[in-house]
Amino acid sequence: MKSDGEQRAGLLYGIGAYGMWGLVPLFWPLLKPSGAVEILAHRMVWSLVVVGIALLALKRWGWIRELIRQPRKLGLITVAAAVITVNWGVYIWAVNSGHVVEASLGYFINPLVTIAMGVLLLKERLRPMQWAAVATGCAAVLVLAIGYGQPPWISLTLAFSFATYGLVKKKVNIGGLESLAAETAIQFLPALGFLVWLGADGSATFGAHGAGHAALLAATGVVTAAPLVCFGAAAIRVPLSTLGLLQYLAPVFQFLLGILYFHEAMPAERWAGFALVWLALTCLTWDALRTARRTKAALRLAAAARAAAAASAPASAPAQTPASALAPQTEPTA
Repeated sequence: MKSDGEQRAGLLYGIGAYGMWGLVPLFWPLLKPSGAVEILAHRMVWSLVVVGIALLALKRWGWIRELIRQPRKLGLITVAAAVITVNWGVYIWAVNSGHVVEASLGYFINPLVTIAMGVLLLKERLRPMQWAAVATGCAAVLVLAIGYGQPPWISLTLAFSFATYGLVKKKVNIGGLESLAAETAIQFLPALGFLVWLGADGSATFGAHGAGHAALLAATGVVTAAPLVCFGAAAIRVPLSTLGLLQYLAPVFQFLLGILYFHEAMPAERWAGFALVWLALTCLTWDALRTARRTKAALRLAAAARAAAAASAPASAPAQTPASALAPQTEPTA
């Protein structure tokens, strides 16, 4: 049981993590005139530098040897690296091309895509309210597709790539910092090779627009690693249900930035699509909270029943046969 102080700290870490992820659209435009692919390559290279320094400071290297001995995990991390490359690249391009609102939609529908993948790939069974949420999410995508005149490809690419990334990470099951180090180590050589090629070609922007611009490109590593460190600190201090609610902070901030700061258009059909997505997420959140409450109540009842059984066992055991007290007790069902 975590203390109140730890839980408050965890809540602040969680708000910090999702707040940084939500405000990151303000950062990518600062890197212009660098293109999205060049920014992506710098993000990969500098992220490895930053997490390498962090691991060096924490002296956490033992996992590398263990990981190398597990080809299956290495293969999964390679898949994760490829998928998150797509996610990062599309997101950077979307923000710098004026599609912040559509990018935020991708992270709004991500929980719905994750549930759908659980049904299709893991054969999970959904509760009725979860089915309703997924169906409402599909209706939202249909409304937005009609409004755009085509499917919202940016949103769908971000949602499916991040859901796939989450699924793979679940199977890999290593720490966030270690996982990022492994993934960026895989990305490092191709990214560095691309940057070297840009430099040889004379089209690299690093160093060509002053020290400030070069420092901003190098800061992509900090921008990537800092929220992940905060998320890791939050994950060990607050319940998963709390993190599940906090995850909506990032797309909410991105959505508000898209409208209020970047002044992106919000025609009626886009509002209708977003309203359906928010309705689906409300259903999903309500169902998750209700299920969590029921599970907690069931656990309390089971614990109380076990305590009552343990308290009554010595009194009911016959004095002439003390060995009977060692016999297994049948636990009552809650």
